Amino acid sequence: MEPPTPPAASHIRVTHDGGVGTLTIDRLARFNSLDVQTARDLRKAGLQLARDEKVRCLVVRGTGGIFCSGADLKYIRAGGDAKDLGYLTPEARGTQPGFGAIFKQILEYLHATISELRRAPKPVIAAVDGVAAAGGMGLAMCCDLVVASERSTFEYAYFKTALCGAESSTFFLPKLVGLRRAMDLAFLNPRVSAREGKELGLVSQVFSDSTFDEELTALARRLAVGPTASYAAAKRLMNEAAGVDRLDFHLDRELEALAHSADSEDFAEGISAFFEKRSPVFGGH
Repeated sequence: MEPPTPPAASHIRVTHDGGVGTLTIDRLARFNSLDVQTARDLRKAGLQLARDEKVRCLVVRGTGGIFCSGADLKYIRAGGDAKDLGYLTPEARGTQPGFGAIFKQILEYLHATISELRRAPKPVIAAVDGVAAAGGMGLAMCCDLVVASERSTFEYAYFKTALCGAESSTFFLPKLVGLRRAMDLAFLNPRVSAREGKELGLVSQVFSDSTFDEELTALARRLAVGPTASYAAAKRLMNEAAGVDRLDFHLDRELEALAHSADSEDFAEGISAFFEKRSPVFGGH
């Protein structure tokens, strides 16, 4: 009998400070991107913090000057986790061409996390200290408040590799900045600074780099001692008024659309160009 395989080290850390629970993505070697195991651990930690009544304010953050860069393209290019692909592409259907099923491995966990954070009966803060790109930008936007350090940047980034967008980005972006600006941010893909993000409505507050942790802690503690039940009721009502009750439906639509684009010839070219550090040549297919 073979000994059990030891569990892989988690890149998700959870800490508690009184009523503040902090979820940290700590995978700096891969720009705090998510492979399947990290996405799975993120969902578990997010669910636990969202439903723990002792946690009255939840903070999501990254490490080393990066918030999150979304799904791990290196992991996806390498073929994902063969053990998990079976339930996504049953043998009777055969293996599908492209990378869509591998994205599904990650996004099914990440989308579930986003849904939990949005419905959590407490304030959720995205603490962006550095780069938030693609799925990382979507993860930040789904939170109730976004605080950013001066050095932080936000970038849609999906079209660089011929992806359409997911991780709540196509849901929250037009709600936060309006349809026209959302189109600008997606199609023109500017790298938005923290100050520009605040002007656009992506960011709640901007803190200086040197005092970011201190000011974040003060804000989280302030919310943690506030009227949590009232926060929860107001959050629920605002979500209903803004149509956020359709988030889960939209996340499913995003997942299917992104998986389809990941199976395209253009994505195959885009991911090759990304790792070859050259400009992609897209054919529109």
